Amino acid sequence: MAEADATLVTEERSGRCAVLDGNHLYDWGGYIIYENHEVYLPNDEIWVYELENGTWQKHAMKGDLPPPLSRSCAACLNGIMYIFGGYDGLEYTNEMYCVNLQVKDATYIWKKLRNCQGICPTPRHELSCWVHKDRLIYFGGYGCKRISELNDSFYVNEASWEEEMFWGWNCEIHVFDPSIQIWYQPTTKGMPPRPRAAHACAVLGNKGYLFGGRILETRINDLHCLDLDSWTWSGEVAVDGIRPQGRLWHTLTPVTDDQLFLFGGLSAESQLLSDAWIYSVGANEWRQFAQCLKNRPRLWHTSCLGKEFEVMVFSGSKDDLLSYDTGHCNDVLIFQTQPYSLLRLCLNPIAKNATVLQSQLPFLPRELLDQVQKKINFWVSAGQQEKCDCIFNLKYWIQTN
Repeated sequence: MAEADATLVTEERSGRCAVLDGNHLYDWGGYIIYENHEVYLPNDEIWVYELENGTWQKHAMKGDLPPPLSRSCAACLNGIMYIFGGYDGLEYTNEMYCVNLQVKDATYIWKKLRNCQGICPTPRHELSCWVHKDRLIYFGGYGCKRISELNDSFYVNEASWEEEMFWGWNCEIHVFDPSIQIWYQPTTKGMPPRPRAAHACAVLGNKGYLFGGRILETRINDLHCLDLDSWTWSGEVAVDGIRPQGRLWHTLTPVTDDQLFLFGGLSAESQLLSDAWIYSVGANEWRQFAQCLKNRPRLWHTSCLGKEFEVMVFSGSKDDLLSYDTGHCNDVLIFQTQPYSLLRLCLNPIAKNATVLQSQLPFLPRELLDQVQKKINFWVSAGQQEKCDCIFNLKYWIQTN
């Protein structure tokens, strides 16, 4: 079931980059529509969301600032966020930037990676990334190539013969090793997926999964798996029973060692989707996930996994971006995919009723008080608890005892 719908204070946006590192989600970039124009959000700021408190903070960024971008691909490896590709409103890019997220003074410094070895992927956006064995593994996307760069992995959509430039979708695999700053393309085996963009991917163990996406006007609902050690494609996974309909701009989140959570997107009929699905690797089947947020469609959003297997869906759009592109969101949807622990089940009602219980809260064991404070802050941020004096009284009590 869906546990909550929390309203947040970050700016509305779509096409954003977001990564999870520890208990914090880092959000950068994206765009909104203002007076029928795309407005790209500032490139010199990053929003940090604390999962336990449910609070956002905005921090300034310095260094080699990337251009304002949307549709980039973000990944986190060893506490460093990497941004590759994207669209700046005029052209696609194939530049790589990184920023250390584990800074003590919250000073976030962008660094542009220059003079990398190997052959960099051509400019593109709406690609995906798997992180495995300290490497960033990129798949697919929509972008441009010169005539000398065309290959069988690239499906041409349109061409400019005067400039000898071609635009289209690809099914290429590109690997970046940050430790030695080198790009390379592994030789894969098996049947690769069709070229695509706007798909979703996730890692389970040493397997990289991807679902859906688009090529031309087709919205795909196939599931593929790549062995990230042997570089062997499974071919389309022959799933038993029913499966989700084709879509793009959705998310795929690993929730256990054996399960993936699919949410949202846009269908082939341009239907805004709010359905959720669980894919079980062992059973090789999809099952629709019962949840109460079916009136909250979302596409081009991001998602991450909480400490107790809850999937948190951030921002995105509630409108068809291909038509009118006005419904950018700044809230979070929370889906409880596994039973909560007894402690979590107790903390939630305590925090939601903190005003009534404020005289009794100081009698809780000391080791629980910090957790109660965080949960109160979370529900205050979610708009499901009024900010009350007990929050500040409890914080003072913790600090002085």
